[in-house]
Amino acid sequence: MDRVLGIQNTILENAVLLAGRLLLAWIFVHEGTFLAINFDAASAGMAKVGVPALALIPTIALQLVAGVAIAVGWHARVGAAALGLFCLATAILFHTNFANRNELLHFEKDLAIAGGMFVLMLHGAGSLSVDAHARKNARHEGSVRLTNGEIATKRQTS
Repeated sequence: MDRVLGIQNTILENAVLLAGRLLLAWIFVHEGTFLAINFDAASAGMAKVGVPALALIPTIALQLVAGVAIAVGWHARVGAAALGLFCLATAILFHTNFANRNELLHFEKDLAIAGGMFVLMLHGAGSLSVDAHARKNARHEGSVRLTNGEIATKRQTS
């Protein structure tokens, strides 16, 4: 983004990445919550299209866990990979009646969301994430500051 704007602005890039993660995660957290609250109706709906009712439990778990993971940036690459594959499977299994305009639109949206998830999988969550915070803390715990301001690992100072 910095090349397009002609500036280098990692704060802006990370803010946009956070907003993108939240937008991608929202649909899964919302849908997972809705399915959990309406479990019986969702189970019946899945049975109508030939999906076993037991598949609903891992579907809800995937949507909630991976959705929250992406939102907060905790193992976001894994969550994005899982939800990207989930979207591809959903498109192929449930939305292939292209004669129905609504089904075609759902198919295309599932593919688009999968694409966004795969980009997130490759790029990562950015610096405004739990993972980045944990990496930063791990680096600081494994180092000490020397009197001249340099940082050395604890092994080097022993």
